[in-house]
Amino acid sequence: MRPTTILLLAAAAATPTVAGPLAYGICQTGCNFLAVACYGAAGFTFGVTIVAAPPAIMACNAGLGTCMAACAATALLAPTP
Repeated sequence: MRPTTILLLAAAAATPTVAGPLAYGICQTGCNFLAVACYGAAGFTFGVTIVAAPPAIMACNAGLGTCMAACAATALLAPTP
């Protein structure tokens, strides 16, 4: 191995990362899976525009927003090696 490669690997390993973009992406994906399941249980397709959203869809949207906010509050601060 070349000395520059060893130096770069050592620097990367020694630098702690505070943000967790990978954890955040995984968390958001989980939220979206739950939203799709919620829409499906209500008899609708996630992502299709409807004129007047029934209460079940509004509840799904509120749940999605809460889940996404929780991802931003927790997963972005998770340490990533």
